[in-house]
Amino acid sequence: MAQRILIVDDEADIREFIRYNLTREGYEIHTACNGEEALRVAEQVRPHLILLDMMMPVMDGRQTCAAIRRHPTLHDTMIVFLSAVREEECQVESYSAGADDYITKPVSMRVLCGRINAIMKRLGADEPTSPTDATQLDESRHSVRTPQGEVVLPRKEFAILRLLRSEPNRIFTREEIFLHVWGKEVVVGDRTLDVHIRRLRRKLGNNRITTKKGVGFSYNAE
Repeated sequence: MAQRILIVDDEADIREFIRYNLTREGYEIHTACNGEEALRVAEQVRPHLILLDMMMPVMDGRQTCAAIRRHPTLHDTMIVFLSAVREEECQVESYSAGADDYITKPVSMRVLCGRINAIMKRLGADEPTSPTDATQLDESRHSVRTPQGEVVLPRKEFAILRLLRSEPNRIFTREEIFLHVWGKEVVVGDRTLDVHIRRLRRKLGNNRITTKKGVGFSYNAE
């Protein structure tokens, strides 16, 4: 079954151009012209990835992203911004709202398809192939070795994984994770931790990190 992508942009020619090219890549494509419509379509088709514009009527990109993250059946959907807005503050706010990636326009269709293909390939490898924990951390490379190969992690993701793996099956509270990874002098929002956990799950398999609602997270070594 083809992976599903929802393209959200208020410019019809851009939607159609991207839709045409991603359809040629083998994806099932759906479109929406604003954030409100995007939520309705996403509820119906449950896309694997949402390609989201920033400046739109009705609901802008950040509002749409935040609403998707609050939705009980969509909060783990990949969200990639494709926007002409290049200001760093806007991009940071997008990540705070729950974005997984941010691509600035103009971008060649070849590069865009390459980025999307890489993301969707990772999504396709989410399901674990073994019921036992065959992962190994490499401190020198900030990477984790899995049955599917080596995955190099950003510094914060590696620190979170190292902490959770230090005591498998123990629930670490959000406060403990913030203290160990960011330190007590840095103020970090809950959404930032949720984004890091979601990315780790996509790289390691959805069953490796479990959530205790209202408490924290644990690493499943079984």
